[in-house]
Amino acid sequence: MKRIGTLLIFILVITTRATFAQTDTLSLTLRQAESFFLKNNYDLLASNYEIDRAKAEMITAKLFENPTLEYENLFYNHETRKFLQTSYANGQYAGSVSQLFKLAGKRNKNIKLAQTGVKLAEYEYFDLLRTLKFELVNTFYKAYFSAQSIKVYQEQINSTGQLLKAYDLQLKMGNVAAKDVIRIKSLLLNLRAEQAGLLNELEDNYKDLKLLCGLDAGASLVLIADQDAFQNEPIDKIPYGLLLDSARTNRADLKVAKTGLLYNERNLKLQKAMAIPDVEIALSYDLKDNYPEKYTGLGLKIPLPLFFRNQGEIKKAQIGIAAANTNIKKQETLLENEVFNSYKTALRNEKLYAETDPAFSTDFNTLISGLIKNFKARNISLIEFLDLYDAYKENTLQLNKLRFERMSARAELNYVTGSTIFK
Repeated sequence: MKRIGTLLIFILVITTRATFAQTDTLSLTLRQAESFFLKNNYDLLASNYEIDRAKAEMITAKLFENPTLEYENLFYNHETRKFLQTSYANGQYAGSVSQLFKLAGKRNKNIKLAQTGVKLAEYEYFDLLRTLKFELVNTFYKAYFSAQSIKVYQEQINSTGQLLKAYDLQLKMGNVAAKDVIRIKSLLLNLRAEQAGLLNELEDNYKDLKLLCGLDAGASLVLIADQDAFQNEPIDKIPYGLLLDSARTNRADLKVAKTGLLYNERNLKLQKAMAIPDVEIALSYDLKDNYPEKYTGLGLKIPLPLFFRNQGEIKKAQIGIAAANTNIKKQETLLENEVFNSYKTALRNEKLYAETDPAFSTDFNTLISGLIKNFKARNISLIEFLDLYDAYKENTLQLNKLRFERMSARAELNYVTGSTIFK
Protein backbone atom coordinates (compact mmCIF):
# COMPACT_ATOMS: atom_id res chain seq x y z
CA MET A 1 0.00 0.00 0.00
CA LYS A 2 2.90 2.34 0.80
CA ARG A 3 4.38 1.69 -2.64
CA ILE A 4 1.04 2.44 -4.30
CA GLY A 5 0.68 5.67 -2.29
CA THR A 6 4.22 6.74 -3.16
CA LEU A 7 3.55 5.99 -6.84
CA LEU A 8 0.36 8.06 -6.79
CA ILE A 9 2.18 11.01 -5.19
CA PHE A 10 4.95 10.71 -7.78
CA ILE A 11 2.42 10.72 -10.64
CA LEU A 12 0.64 13.73 -9.07
CA VAL A 13 3.89 15.69 -8.81
CA ILE A 14 4.85 14.90 -12.41
CA THR A 15 1.37 15.88 -13.64
CA THR A 16 1.47 19.12 -11.66
CA ARG A 17 4.89 20.00 -13.07
CA ALA A 18 3.68 19.27 -16.58
CA THR A 19 0.65 21.48 -16.00
CA PHE A 20 2.82 24.37 -14.77
CA ALA A 21 5.18 23.89 -17.69
CA GLN A 22 2.25 24.19 -20.07
CA THR A 23 0.95 27.25 -18.24
CA ASP A 24 4.35 29.00 -18.28
CA THR A 25 4.79 28.55 -22.04
CA LEU A 26 3.14 31.36 -23.99
CA SER A 27 2.76 31.27 -27.76
CA LEU A 28 2.73 34.90 -28.81
CA THR A 29 1.88 36.54 -32.12
CA LEU A 30 2.62 40.19 -32.80
CA ARG A 31 -1.09 41.07 -32.56
CA GLN A 32 -1.34 39.37 -29.17
CA ALA A 33 1.80 41.16 -28.02
CA GLU A 34 0.27 44.50 -29.05
CA SER A 35 -2.90 43.64 -27.10
CA PHE A 36 -0.90 42.85 -23.93
CA PHE A 37 1.16 46.00 -24.52
CA LEU A 38 -1.87 48.30 -24.66
CA LYS A 39 -3.37 46.79 -21.50
CA ASN A 40 -0.31 46.26 -19.33
CA ASN A 41 2.51 48.63 -20.30
CA TYR A 42 3.43 50.64 -17.21
CA ASP A 43 4.78 53.67 -19.10
CA LEU A 44 1.48 53.98 -21.00
CA LEU A 45 -0.52 53.61 -17.80
CA ALA A 46 1.57 56.32 -16.11
CA SER A 47 1.15 58.63 -19.12
CA ASN A 48 -2.60 58.05 -19.03
CA TYR A 49 -2.63 59.31 -15.45
CA GLU A 50 -1.10 62.55 -16.72
CA ILE A 51 -4.17 63.00 -18.94
CA ASP A 52 -6.41 62.50 -15.89
CA ARG A 53 -4.29 65.03 -14.00
CA ALA A 54 -4.73 67.58 -16.82
CA LYS A 55 -8.49 66.99 -16.81
CA ALA A 56 -8.50 67.64 -13.07
CA GLU A 57 -6.83 71.00 -13.77
CA MET A 58 -9.72 71.82 -16.11
CA ILE A 59 -12.21 71.09 -13.31
CA THR A 60 -10.36 73.56 -11.10
CA ALA A 61 -10.33 76.22 -13.84
CA LYS A 62 -14.12 76.07 -14.18
CA LEU A 63 -14.79 76.72 -10.49
CA PHE A 64 -15.78 80.16 -9.19
CA GLU A 65 -14.11 81.84 -6.24
CA ASN A 66 -15.69 81.13 -2.87
CA PRO A 67 -17.49 83.99 -1.07
CA THR A 68 -15.88 85.30 2.12
CA LEU A 69 -17.82 85.62 5.37
CA GLU A 70 -16.56 87.93 8.15
CA TYR A 71 -18.07 88.31 11.62
CA GLU A 72 -16.96 90.27 14.69
CA ASN A 73 -18.62 90.21 18.13
CA LEU A 74 -18.05 92.11 21.36
CA PHE A 75 -15.92 89.75 23.41
CA TYR A 76 -16.35 91.22 26.95
CA ASN A 77 -18.51 94.05 28.18
CA HIS A 78 -16.74 95.56 31.20
CA GLU A 79 -19.86 97.46 32.20
CA THR A 80 -22.12 94.42 32.44
CA ARG A 81 -19.20 92.07 33.04
CA LYS A 82 -20.56 89.60 30.52
CA PHE A 83 -19.04 87.89 27.48
CA LEU A 84 -20.26 87.80 23.85
CA GLN A 85 -23.39 89.89 24.30
CA THR A 86 -25.42 90.48 21.13
CA SER A 87 -28.41 92.46 22.44
CA TYR A 88 -29.00 95.99 21.16
CA ALA A 89 -28.86 97.40 24.70
CA ASN A 90 -25.56 95.89 25.83
CA GLY A 91 -23.93 94.10 22.88
CA GLN A 92 -22.19 94.84 19.60
CA TYR A 93 -21.49 92.78 16.48
CA ALA A 94 -20.71 93.35 12.83
CA GLY A 95 -20.59 91.05 9.78
CA SER A 96 -20.03 91.08 6.04
CA VAL A 97 -20.22 88.81 3.00
CA SER A 98 -17.90 89.50 0.08
CA GLN A 99 -17.43 87.97 -3.36
CA LEU A 100 -14.47 88.33 -5.73
CA PHE A 101 -15.36 88.87 -9.39
CA LYS A 102 -12.64 88.19 -11.93
CA LEU A 103 -12.54 90.66 -14.80
CA ALA A 104 -11.10 90.59 -18.34
CA GLY A 105 -12.40 87.05 -18.97
CA LYS A 106 -9.79 85.46 -16.70
CA ARG A 107 -11.99 82.44 -15.93
CA ASN A 108 -12.72 81.63 -19.57
CA LYS A 109 -9.08 82.14 -20.51
CA ASN A 110 -8.04 79.81 -17.70
CA ILE A 111 -10.53 77.18 -18.90
CA LYS A 112 -9.16 77.37 -22.47
CA LEU A 113 -5.62 77.07 -21.14
CA ALA A 114 -6.58 73.98 -19.13
CA GLN A 115 -8.31 72.46 -22.20
CA THR A 116 -5.10 72.97 -24.16
CA GLY A 117 -3.21 71.28 -21.32
CA VAL A 118 -5.46 68.22 -21.73
CA LYS A 119 -4.75 68.13 -25.48
CA LEU A 120 -1.04 68.44 -24.76
CA ALA A 121 -1.15 65.49 -22.34
CA GLU A 122 -3.12 63.40 -24.86
CA TYR A 123 -0.66 64.08 -27.69
CA GLU A 124 2.26 63.27 -25.39
CA TYR A 125 0.52 59.96 -24.59
CA PHE A 126 0.11 59.16 -28.30
CA ASP A 127 3.73 60.06 -28.99
CA LEU A 128 4.84 57.71 -26.22
CA LEU A 129 2.52 55.05 -27.67
CA ARG A 130 4.11 55.55 -31.11
CA THR A 131 7.63 55.21 -29.71
CA LEU A 132 6.93 52.18 -27.53
CA LYS A 133 4.96 50.40 -30.25
CA PHE A 134 7.93 50.71 -32.61
CA GLU A 135 10.15 49.32 -29.87
CA LEU A 136 7.69 46.45 -29.37
CA VAL A 137 7.54 45.49 -33.07
CA ASN A 138 11.30 45.85 -33.47
CA THR A 139 12.00 43.71 -30.39
CA PHE A 140 9.45 41.09 -31.48
CA TYR A 141 11.06 40.56 -34.89
CA LYS A 142 14.58 40.74 -33.46
CA ALA A 143 13.69 37.96 -31.02
CA TYR A 144 11.84 35.96 -33.67
CA PHE A 145 14.72 35.92 -36.16
CA SER A 146 17.26 35.31 -33.39
CA ALA A 147 15.25 32.20 -32.48
CA GLN A 148 15.34 31.12 -36.14
CA SER A 149 19.12 31.51 -36.20
CA ILE A 150 19.42 29.49 -32.99
CA LYS A 151 17.49 26.68 -34.69
CA VAL A 152 20.09 26.67 -37.49
CA TYR A 153 22.85 26.35 -34.91
CA GLN A 154 21.01 23.54 -33.15
CA GLU A 155 20.56 21.62 -36.39
CA GLN A 156 24.26 22.02 -37.18
CA ILE A 157 25.22 21.01 -33.64
CA ASN A 158 23.10 17.87 -33.93
CA SER A 159 24.56 16.97 -37.34
CA THR A 160 28.12 17.73 -36.24
CA GLY A 161 27.61 15.67 -33.08
CA GLN A 162 26.54 12.67 -35.17
CA LEU A 163 29.52 13.17 -37.46
CA LEU A 164 31.85 13.33 -34.45
CA LYS A 165 30.51 10.01 -33.11
CA ALA A 166 31.11 8.39 -36.49
CA TYR A 167 34.66 9.81 -36.67
CA ASP A 168 35.46 8.70 -33.12
CA LEU A 169 34.49 5.19 -34.14
CA GLN A 170 36.59 5.41 -37.31
CA LEU A 171 39.52 6.77 -35.28
CA LYS A 172 39.42 3.73 -33.00
CA MET A 173 39.49 1.55 -36.10
CA GLY A 174 42.45 3.49 -37.46
CA ASN A 175 40.61 4.66 -40.59
CA VAL A 176 40.91 8.46 -39.98
CA ALA A 177 43.56 10.77 -38.62
CA ALA A 178 43.30 12.25 -35.11
CA LYS A 179 43.66 15.78 -36.53
CA ASP A 180 40.37 15.35 -38.42
CA VAL A 181 38.57 14.45 -35.20
CA ILE A 182 40.11 17.48 -33.49
CA ARG A 183 38.86 19.73 -36.30
CA ILE A 184 35.31 18.39 -35.94
CA LYS A 185 35.48 18.84 -32.15
CA SER A 186 36.69 22.41 -32.67
CA LEU A 187 33.79 23.08 -35.06
CA LEU A 188 31.31 21.67 -32.52
CA LEU A 189 32.81 23.79 -29.74
CA ASN A 190 32.60 26.96 -31.87
CA LEU A 191 29.00 26.24 -32.83
CA ARG A 192 28.00 25.80 -29.19
CA ALA A 193 29.82 28.97 -28.14
CA GLU A 194 28.19 31.04 -30.92
CA GLN A 195 24.79 29.57 -30.09
CA ALA A 196 25.27 30.48 -26.43
CA GLY A 197 25.98 34.09 -27.45
CA LEU A 198 22.79 34.17 -29.52
CA LEU A 199 20.83 32.62 -26.66
CA ASN A 200 22.04 35.38 -24.31
CA GLU A 201 20.94 38.00 -26.85
CA LEU A 202 17.59 36.26 -27.28
CA GLU A 203 16.99 36.22 -23.51
CA ASP A 204 17.65 39.98 -23.41
CA ASN A 205 15.10 40.47 -26.19
CA TYR A 206 12.57 38.30 -24.36
CA LYS A 207 13.15 40.36 -21.21
CA ASP A 208 12.46 43.61 -23.09
CA LEU A 209 9.37 42.06 -24.70
CA LYS A 210 8.00 40.94 -21.34
CA LEU A 211 8.57 44.40 -19.87
CA LEU A 212 6.80 46.05 -22.78
CA CYS A 213 3.85 43.65 -22.57
CA GLY A 214 3.69 43.43 -18.77
CA LEU A 215 4.22 39.65 -18.85
CA ASP A 216 5.47 37.48 -16.01
CA ALA A 217 9.26 37.17 -15.91
CA GLY A 218 9.04 33.37 -15.69
CA ALA A 219 6.92 32.97 -18.83
CA SER A 220 8.56 30.97 -21.62
CA LEU A 221 7.84 32.70 -24.93
CA VAL A 222 7.37 31.06 -28.30
CA LEU A 223 7.01 33.77 -30.96
CA ILE A 224 4.82 33.12 -33.99
CA ALA A 225 5.22 35.46 -36.97
CA ASP A 226 2.39 36.17 -39.38
CA GLN A 227 3.78 35.05 -42.72
CA ASP A 228 1.43 37.42 -44.56
CA ALA A 229 3.29 40.32 -42.95
CA PHE A 230 6.40 39.33 -44.91
CA GLN A 231 4.50 39.78 -48.19
CA ASN A 232 3.25 43.36 -47.74
CA GLU A 233 3.00 45.86 -50.55
CA PRO A 234 6.43 46.70 -52.04
CA ILE A 235 7.78 49.95 -50.63
CA ASP A 236 8.77 51.35 -54.03
CA LYS A 237 5.04 51.39 -54.92
CA ILE A 238 4.40 53.90 -52.11
CA PRO A 239 5.18 57.52 -53.11
CA TYR A 240 7.59 59.37 -50.83
CA GLY A 241 5.27 62.40 -50.84
CA LEU A 242 2.46 60.27 -49.41
CA LEU A 243 4.69 59.18 -46.51
CA LEU A 244 5.74 62.77 -45.82
CA ASP A 245 2.14 64.03 -45.86
CA SER A 246 1.12 61.21 -43.54
CA ALA A 247 3.88 62.17 -41.10
CA ARG A 248 2.89 65.84 -41.14
CA THR A 249 -0.73 64.88 -40.48
CA ASN A 250 -0.30 62.10 -37.93
CA ARG A 251 2.96 62.56 -36.03
CA ALA A 252 2.07 63.10 -32.38
CA ASP A 253 5.36 64.84 -31.55
CA LEU A 254 4.61 67.51 -34.18
CA LYS A 255 1.12 67.90 -32.67
CA VAL A 256 2.75 68.28 -29.25
CA ALA A 257 4.94 71.08 -30.62
CA LYS A 258 1.99 72.88 -32.28
CA THR A 259 -0.19 72.45 -29.20
CA GLY A 260 2.70 73.80 -27.12
CA LEU A 261 2.56 76.98 -29.24
CA LEU A 262 -1.21 77.24 -28.71
CA TYR A 263 -0.70 76.71 -24.97
CA ASN A 264 1.81 79.56 -24.77
CA GLU A 265 -0.42 81.86 -26.86
CA ARG A 266 -3.36 81.24 -24.55
CA ASN A 267 -1.11 81.64 -21.54
CA LEU A 268 -0.04 85.06 -22.86
CA LYS A 269 -3.68 86.13 -23.12
CA LEU A 270 -4.29 84.93 -19.57
CA GLN A 271 -1.22 86.71 -18.19
CA LYS A 272 -2.23 89.97 -19.87
CA ALA A 273 -5.69 89.59 -18.34
CA MET A 274 -4.06 88.96 -14.94
CA ALA A 275 -2.63 92.50 -15.14
CA ILE A 276 -6.20 93.86 -14.90
CA PRO A 277 -7.34 94.06 -11.24
CA ASP A 278 -10.28 92.02 -9.99
CA VAL A 279 -13.19 93.53 -8.10
CA GLU A 280 -14.41 92.41 -4.70
CA ILE A 281 -17.94 93.42 -3.69
CA ALA A 282 -19.10 93.17 -0.07
CA LEU A 283 -22.37 93.55 1.85
CA SER A 284 -21.89 94.48 5.52
CA TYR A 285 -24.00 95.01 8.67
CA ASP A 286 -23.02 96.75 11.90
CA LEU A 287 -25.23 96.86 15.01
CA LYS A 288 -24.10 100.14 16.60
CA ASP A 289 -20.48 100.86 15.80
CA ASN A 290 -21.35 102.91 12.74
CA TYR A 291 -23.63 105.72 11.75
CA PRO A 292 -26.46 105.23 11.67
CA GLU A 293 -26.95 102.38 14.08
CA LYS A 294 -28.00 99.09 12.51
CA TYR A 295 -25.80 100.14 9.63
CA THR A 296 -25.94 98.25 6.29
CA GLY A 297 -23.34 98.98 3.65
CA LEU A 298 -22.16 98.05 0.17
CA GLY A 299 -18.39 97.86 -0.26
CA LEU A 300 -16.14 97.76 -3.30
CA LYS A 301 -12.47 96.75 -3.24
CA ILE A 302 -10.12 96.99 -6.24
CA PRO A 303 -6.29 97.14 -6.22
CA LEU A 304 -4.65 99.99 -8.11
CA PRO A 305 -2.18 98.70 -10.75
CA LEU A 306 0.54 101.23 -10.03
CA PHE A 307 3.52 98.88 -9.61
CA PHE A 308 2.55 95.27 -10.22
CA ARG A 309 1.05 94.70 -13.68
CA ASN A 310 2.20 91.06 -14.11
CA GLN A 311 5.12 92.20 -16.27
CA GLY A 312 7.32 89.20 -15.51
CA GLU A 313 4.73 86.53 -16.34
CA ILE A 314 3.76 88.33 -19.54
CA LYS A 315 7.42 88.40 -20.59
CA LYS A 316 7.81 84.68 -19.79
CA ALA A 317 4.73 83.87 -21.91
CA GLN A 318 6.14 85.87 -24.84
CA ILE A 319 9.43 83.98 -24.56
CA GLY A 320 7.45 80.72 -24.42
CA ILE A 321 5.78 81.58 -27.76
CA ALA A 322 9.16 82.26 -29.39
CA ALA A 323 10.56 78.99 -28.03
CA ALA A 324 7.47 77.07 -29.18
CA ASN A 325 7.83 78.44 -32.74
CA THR A 326 11.47 77.32 -32.77
CA ASN A 327 10.47 73.88 -31.50
CA ILE A 328 7.89 73.51 -34.30
CA LYS A 329 10.54 74.28 -36.93
CA LYS A 330 12.90 71.81 -35.30
CA GLN A 331 10.23 69.07 -35.24
CA GLU A 332 9.31 69.69 -38.89
CA THR A 333 12.96 69.44 -39.94
CA LEU A 334 13.46 66.32 -37.80
CA LEU A 335 10.31 64.77 -39.28
CA GLU A 336 11.41 65.35 -42.88
CA ASN A 337 14.87 63.93 -42.24
CA GLU A 338 13.53 60.87 -40.44
CA VAL A 339 11.01 60.07 -43.17
CA PHE A 340 13.59 60.54 -45.94
CA ASN A 341 16.22 58.43 -44.18
CA SER A 342 13.79 55.65 -43.23
CA TYR A 343 12.39 55.53 -46.76
CA LYS A 344 15.84 55.20 -48.31
CA THR A 345 16.85 52.51 -45.81
CA ALA A 346 13.64 50.56 -46.43
CA LEU A 347 14.14 50.72 -50.22
CA ARG A 348 17.72 49.48 -49.85
CA ASN A 349 16.66 46.56 -47.65
CA GLU A 350 13.80 45.67 -49.99
CA LYS A 351 16.13 45.60 -52.99
CA LEU A 352 18.68 43.46 -51.18
CA TYR A 353 15.97 41.06 -50.00
CA ALA A 354 14.49 40.80 -53.49
CA GLU A 355 17.89 39.74 -54.83
CA THR A 356 18.14 36.77 -52.47
CA ASP A 357 17.14 33.27 -53.58
CA PRO A 358 13.82 32.44 -51.83
CA ALA A 359 14.64 28.73 -51.98
CA PHE A 360 18.01 29.17 -50.28
CA SER A 361 17.01 27.97 -46.82
CA THR A 362 14.05 25.74 -47.66
CA ASP A 363 15.78 22.38 -47.32
CA PHE A 364 18.55 22.49 -44.77
CA ASN A 365 18.38 18.79 -43.92
CA THR A 366 18.76 17.77 -47.58
CA LEU A 367 21.79 20.02 -47.95
CA ILE A 368 23.45 18.75 -44.80
CA SER A 369 22.73 15.10 -45.55
CA GLY A 370 24.10 15.63 -49.06
CA LEU A 371 27.27 17.19 -47.68
CA ILE A 372 27.72 14.34 -45.20
CA LYS A 373 27.04 11.74 -47.91
CA ASN A 374 29.61 13.27 -50.25
CA PHE A 375 32.08 13.61 -47.41
CA LYS A 376 31.68 9.96 -46.39
CA ALA A 377 32.09 8.92 -50.05
CA ARG A 378 35.38 10.89 -50.07
CA ASN A 379 34.05 13.14 -52.84
CA ILE A 380 35.06 16.19 -50.79
CA SER A 381 37.77 16.66 -48.20
CA LEU A 382 37.20 17.52 -44.55
CA ILE A 383 38.40 21.07 -45.13
CA GLU A 384 35.97 21.51 -48.06
CA PHE A 385 33.19 20.03 -45.96
CA LEU A 386 33.88 22.39 -43.06
CA ASP A 387 34.12 25.37 -45.42
CA LEU A 388 30.76 24.54 -47.02
CA TYR A 389 29.27 23.94 -43.59
CA ASP A 390 30.46 27.32 -42.35
CA ALA A 391 29.39 29.08 -45.58
CA TYR A 392 25.86 27.75 -45.24
CA LYS A 393 25.67 28.81 -41.61
CA GLU A 394 26.94 32.33 -42.32
CA ASN A 395 24.59 32.80 -45.27
CA THR A 396 21.62 31.58 -43.25
CA LEU A 397 22.47 33.98 -40.42
CA GLN A 398 22.87 36.85 -42.90
CA LEU A 399 19.51 35.98 -44.46
CA ASN A 400 17.80 36.07 -41.05
CA LYS A 401 19.51 39.38 -40.33
CA LEU A 402 18.32 40.76 -43.66
CA ARG A 403 14.78 39.58 -42.96
CA PHE A 404 14.85 41.29 -39.58
CA GLU A 405 16.22 44.54 -41.04
CA ARG A 406 13.52 44.47 -43.71
CA MET A 407 10.73 44.13 -41.13
CA SER A 408 12.43 46.64 -38.85
CA ALA A 409 12.61 49.17 -41.71
CA ARG A 410 8.88 48.74 -42.34
CA ALA A 411 8.13 49.20 -38.64
CA GLU A 412 10.29 52.32 -38.69
CA LEU A 413 8.28 53.73 -41.60
CA ASN A 414 5.14 53.27 -39.48
CA TYR A 415 6.98 55.00 -36.65
CA VAL A 416 8.23 58.03 -38.60
CA THR A 417 4.90 58.55 -40.39
CA GLY A 418 2.81 58.06 -37.24
CA SER A 419 0.48 55.72 -39.15
CA THR A 420 -0.02 52.02 -39.87
CA ILE A 421 1.18 51.66 -43.44
CA PHE A 422 2.44 48.11 -42.87
CA LYS A 423 0.43 45.77 -40.63
